[in-house]
Amino acid sequence: MGNALKTTLLLGVLTGFLLFIGEYFGGQNGMILALGIAAVMNFVSYFFSDKLALAMYRAQPATREDLPRVYQIVERLTQRVGIPMPKIYVIPSDSPNAFATGRNPNHASVAVTQGILNLLNDDEMEGVLAHELGHVRNRDILISSIAATIAGAITFLARMAMWGAMFGGYGGRDERERGGGLGALFMIILAPIAAMLIQLAVSRSREYAADDTGAHLTGNPYALASALGKLDAYSRRVPLPASPSTAHLFIVQPFLGMGGMNWANLFSTHPPIAKRIERLTGHPAEFDV
Repeated sequence: MGNALKTTLLLGVLTGFLLFIGEYFGGQNGMILALGIAAVMNFVSYFFSDKLALAMYRAQPATREDLPRVYQIVERLTQRVGIPMPKIYVIPSDSPNAFATGRNPNHASVAVTQGILNLLNDDEMEGVLAHELGHVRNRDILISSIAATIAGAITFLARMAMWGAMFGGYGGRDERERGGGLGALFMIILAPIAAMLIQLAVSRSREYAADDTGAHLTGNPYALASALGKLDAYSRRVPLPASPSTAHLFIVQPFLGMGGMNWANLFSTHPPIAKRIERLTGHPAEFDV
């Protein structure tokens, strides 16, 4: 299944889940109220999330004289893909990582850590920056905002239902129709978890899409695969403290890596590095960094 189709399907599932939860607990009025509140919150986040993310990691504006290698690569790639030159920032951290942010290609920023500048060669750096420009071109922040809006509305509805249960009722349909308080209790607990998992699946799908875009832009998927292997290995040794609300922005998970198929992987904002490398190269990943 293509990444665009997968993202559309996941957003559709989130929307359908929201409609079901809203009708289950509070009818149409409750659903509209929750969606409205979540939409306002995420509208603010959409327009100011880039500034907040850059400030959170103490990113500083970088001039062409500061980062000539990065400027040359980004200028070449933006001309190739046909998007404006983003603002360039550097993060004072030895942990190798990078992210792109901004609500659209005309208001985009790319931030790189000091650690990634010291770690990657030119081809690998080009692969990473092409990946980040892929996020910009694909307007991933808009998709993430939509997913966050719907997931936030579901979580808000579940909290409303929890408070309703504590103070004498759930509201909405008759309890016998709903299947009893036990069913409602499960919905209160499981609905936010399910919404978060779907939201994370959207984020992981966009990472694959940005990998594909980056490999296509450079014509060298092996360079991006090599960069991902290095970033995964070195970011485990020097982890970057990050907020869960911004973890999805980075090219690799800014926490200690979570390998293998385990429960923690379900709550990761990124696909496993080994799978990303295998998709890029067509061969199983070999971590020999």
